Order: sequence, then C-alpha cells, then structure tokens
Amino acid sequence: MTGAAEQALGPAPAAGEADRYWLERAVELSRSCPPSDTAFSVGAVVVAEDGRVLGEGHSRRDDPHDHAEEVALRGIDPDEPGLAGATMYSSLEPCSSRSSRPRSCSALILTTPIPRVVLAWREPALFVDCDGAERLAADGRTVVERPDLAEPVREVNAHLLG
Repeated sequence: MTGAAEQALGPAPAAGEADRYWLERAVELSRSCPPSDTAFSVGAVVVAEDGRVLGEGHSRRDDPHDHAEEVALRGIDPDEPGLAGATMYSSLEPCSSRSSRPRSCSALILTTPIPRVVLAWREPALFVDCDGAERLAADGRTVVERPDLAEPVREVNAHLLG
C-alpha cells in the first residue's frame, strides 16, 4: 500500500479507547459509500500493532461490488510483516456469503494472519443470515464486538432499515 494511509498513525490497537478510535474511523469511511438499495455501507481499517494503517476502504469504493474489508485488504502486500499482529476494524460484521464475488470478507480475512477483528454492529438478516464473526472465532481469531458504537453504523444504513 502506498499513499497517506500507509503513513497514517494512531493508537496501537487495544481494547478500550484505541478500539473506539479505529472503529470511528471505519464509520467515517462508511459515510463515503455510494448509496445502494441492495448492500450495506461499510468502512474498514487494518491497523498494525504499532498503530500504522496498513489498509482501509469502504464498500463500493472502486467497483459497485466492492466490500469494505476486501478493499482494505486489496492494497496490502500479503507478505506485509505487520499483518501478523494487525487488527481489522469493520463498522459491520464481515460477511460470510456473497453472490457478487467468489469469497466472502470473512473468508478473505482467514487467508491472512490477522489475529483480531473488531466490529461495531452484527449484520442484520436483511440480505443474508451472516455468521462471519462465528467463522472467524472458530478459526481462532479474536473477535470483539462493540455494540456501544453500533448506532452510527445503523444511521449510515438507515435507508435500508426503513
């Protein structure tokens, strides 16, 4: 990854205020999503142990079928040593199935050594019955849910929720 995101620094990932900081960044990214009646607006940030942003993205950033986690991972060299201790922050639970691409976001995360995933809101069963958090945890990844930060994610997606 190159550019400003690679140089961005923030708090080292950790429970508490650092997780809040990075999830708020993910929510901020989700606000950049082109609107869709068939998909959630999501933001994601991959942060190394030292607080470096390795990648970030939002749904539909480069293509109408892009998911946020997919975009965030796309710009990271798979051999990036920082991935082994990184945290994936996603405003919404990483998907467990999708029709537009061969691999779900939870499956993409599982192809990396990222050991920790933090999300603000579990995906409601509007389009699919998502179990991304369970799939990640079953593979030994630490999954942290921050429902105290779910309200801004619901606001970004209010057009889908009626």
